[in-house]
Amino acid sequence: MGFSFDPAVILGVLLVQTLYVRAVVKLRRRGWEVGAGQQVAWHAGVALTAVGLLSPIDGLGEELLSAHMAQHLLIADLAAPLLLIGLRTPVLVHFLPRAALVSLARRRRLRAVFRFIRKPLPAISLWVLTLYGWHFAYAFEGALGNDLVHALQHQSFVAASLLVWWPVLEPKRGRLHGELWKIGHLLGARLAGMMLGMAFLILRAPGYAGFYGEKAREHGLSPLSDQQLAGGLMLTLDIAIMLFVLAFFFWRSAVDHDRAQRAAAPAS
Repeated sequence: MGFSFDPAVILGVLLVQTLYVRAVVKLRRRGWEVGAGQQVAWHAGVALTAVGLLSPIDGLGEELLSAHMAQHLLIADLAAPLLLIGLRTPVLVHFLPRAALVSLARRRRLRAVFRFIRKPLPAISLWVLTLYGWHFAYAFEGALGNDLVHALQHQSFVAASLLVWWPVLEPKRGRLHGELWKIGHLLGARLAGMMLGMAFLILRAPGYAGFYGEKAREHGLSPLSDQQLAGGLMLTLDIAIMLFVLAFFFWRSAVDHDRAQRAAAPAS
């Protein structure tokens, strides 16, 4: 399997990179230096997206369910939160050209809808509907058989993931806060993915045989073992993210608590 040279993906990657570099340079000229960590997060998110959509993983995803699942994990579960970290204010408000920002600012209903769906409960609900909806056999195989539907599937996974991560990472704020409710929010979202991964592990028959058939055997796997590998990838990543989130936000909460205590302490 070779690399993909999909012009739409290449142009999309170049466009978002150009907009990001433009925003960073613009802020630097105004005296604001975007942190190195924030920039690394953005470029890592773009790189993971490019790997998922342009590397041999993309073509292999038409022969192996596990490769297709790895592609989804790269672009939605790993790249999406990194992109949000990279966009943290003030980059967020300088990312799009002024004309586009003015146009969005005038669309009050659209802004109201976005404010609602990025709240924890609506965001998780949309994530679960998107995740499970696309994994019904007719939807999953339909996406694999049509490039436009496949692109829509990818975009919806990324959009739903961004909504779940938005209230946690708070890109509109200059500093990340460590409220402990964020742990429960993300654990709930990841548990939904874990249940799907576990289903792939325990099913005794391939779920997408109508598309994949016996293609896995060309790569030394049976269709069932390929499906179990896909489920294992999902389960492993969900557990890793849950453990990281648990440790990180307990640590962040302790940092915020110590800062608040120092601020409240009377000057000696």
